[in-house]
Amino acid sequence: QVQLVESGGGLVQAGGSLRLSCAASGRTFSSYTMGWFRQAPGKEREIVVRISPNGYNTYYADSVKGRFTISRDNAKNTVYLQMNSLKPEDTAVYYCGAALSPRTYNPADFDSWGQGTQVTVSS
Repeated sequence: QVQLVESGGGLVQAGGSLRLSCAASGRTFSSYTMGWFRQAPGKEREIVVRISPNGYNTYYADSVKGRFTISRDNAKNTVYLQMNSLKPEDTAVYYCGAALSPRTYNPADFDSWGQGTQVTVSS
C-alpha cells in the first residue's frame, strides 16, 4: 500500500477552477492506477477520473468530461486533478485512491485512500 495525502480543495464560485494534488509515499507509486473519487452528503462514493500507471490511459466520468483533467508525475509521486468550469453539483469531498488493478475504476479495487479534501462550489 501507499499513503496518500490530498490538498487543494476549497470554496469557489461556479465557473471557477481548482487544482487538487495527491502526494503518495512509497517507492512503487508508478505501479499504481490512481483515481479521484468524490462523495457528496447522502450519496455513495463515485469515480471522477482515473489514470493508468504510465499515464497513457484515462477514464472520465461523463459528468466531468471536458472540464476536468487528470495528470500524474511519477518522479514526484503525485497525481493532479485540474477542475475547470466548476458547477455546484461538483460539491463533494474528493478522495484520491490507489489500485494495483489495471484500468479499474471500481472503488472496491482501490486499497489505499487519502483523507479527502472538501470542494465547495457556490452558485
